[in-house]
Amino acid sequence: MDFSHDSSSFTKFNSALTAGLLNPMSPPPPIDKARSSPTLFEMMATEPDLHPRTHTHAPTAHQTHTLTLQRISDMLGNRSPGNQFNDPSSSDIDLTLSSKDGITVSIKLHRHILVAHSRFFAVKLSDRWAQQQGSTLPYIVEIADCDDVEVYIEALSLMYCKDLRKKLMREDVSRVSAAIGFDAGVLSCLEYLEAAPWVEDEEDKVASLLSELRLETVGAGEVMKRVSSQVSNGNEEGNDNEQVLLKLIRVVLEGKDEKARRDMKGLVSKMLRENSNQNDLRKESLYLACDDCMQLLRCHFLQAAASDLLDVSQIARQADNLHWILDILIDRQIAEDFLKTWASQSELSEAHCRVPAVHRFEVSRVTARLFVGIGKGQLLASKDVRCLLLKTWLVPFYDDFGWMRRASKGLDRHLIEDGLSSTILTLPLSSQQDILLAWFNRFLNSSEDCPNIQRGFEVWWRRAFWKRNGEQERKQQLRITTTIENS
Repeated sequence: MDFSHDSSSFTKFNSALTAGLLNPMSPPPPIDKARSSPTLFEMMATEPDLHPRTHTHAPTAHQTHTLTLQRISDMLGNRSPGNQFNDPSSSDIDLTLSSKDGITVSIKLHRHILVAHSRFFAVKLSDRWAQQQGSTLPYIVEIADCDDVEVYIEALSLMYCKDLRKKLMREDVSRVSAAIGFDAGVLSCLEYLEAAPWVEDEEDKVASLLSELRLETVGAGEVMKRVSSQVSNGNEEGNDNEQVLLKLIRVVLEGKDEKARRDMKGLVSKMLRENSNQNDLRKESLYLACDDCMQLLRCHFLQAAASDLLDVSQIARQADNLHWILDILIDRQIAEDFLKTWASQSELSEAHCRVPAVHRFEVSRVTARLFVGIGKGQLLASKDVRCLLLKTWLVPFYDDFGWMRRASKGLDRHLIEDGLSSTILTLPLSSQQDILLAWFNRFLNSSEDCPNIQRGFEVWWRRAFWKRNGEQERKQQLRITTTIENS
């Protein structure tokens, strides 16, 4: 019986076989020396019970053909005692497989095993078909134009295994098993995939394979639970994600181990930046966490200003929390409301001088981050808000700059100075003059503890004097030229 021009089932089988991600004749991927253990698909590509596959660099067609025949011969010849695979003495099916590249193999099989394990063969080798063939044994069956005879043989051999879970299942074998309705083989592959470790770049391969083969009804869901969340209890997945992220942020904000808090802040920030979906956290949820930190900062700051230093360490802690949340808000381009709120904290600004500098300088780091955000164009606030920010926090910022420079590890002084310069230069020229002349006087008296915004000063000077004088000269020359022409 020839299956080469049969129904669409075999066409789908050949298509699935051709689409395998791991071609048996392809060279293995380069080994990552930094990884101590093999990856999932490296393990799946290694069949321990078979002869190791030998690869040469750029093999010729003849060498490839010879190696394939050798491996097929090993598979057909190496069977454990009692295994009836390719046993001519007991078989009733003589199956001939022929490939497009000229390989032809004959295998001795058993109809009752094929029918019991494969829905494909249960249809093709039915009782009605057997009656039509008569009593002559063995039945002659042929499948032509196979894309990969070797993998097909391997899938058939698995039908004779008593414990499939002990065999490492290759991805291409799982494709063949699904195509011929070999459910036990598919389940064995899924059990292996569910238990084996994956690396990240393999997750898409697994998901694509399971989606392509449509195996949800035979256990693929358990495998996919590892990499995809499910909608449960009527809640939308997006809401669940938001709750998880908010919980992570809350835990970081309230953590007691400072080193661990710094590490986890970096981790959470990195994950949020890498997430292309900006709808995972609502603006209101982030600002709710921000408001809690702001209230705690106000409480402890005003207590310290009243000489109550019992929980004074909370000032630096909550200021650091605000700085972290502000970074997240700026990354998501929703920090304008924070800027307005911070610029309005006149009570904190007035109490600033009454709090010891060693406890308060972290507060000025929040102001510095706002300067950098405005200077880089990350924060687009109105002129009134920018003026209010400088009016409220510029002098406290000057007072704390020396402490920030000495006590804050990794502080980029030049970045902050450039941000402050750019922020000042966004104001009307008269406001620039008032702020920069005051800075000029302060810098001359304490340059080490004062930010150097000389660049901004020079820009203001050119705007206020050089360019203005140049415009007047050009206008005067224009009038003279016009007079000459009229004369």
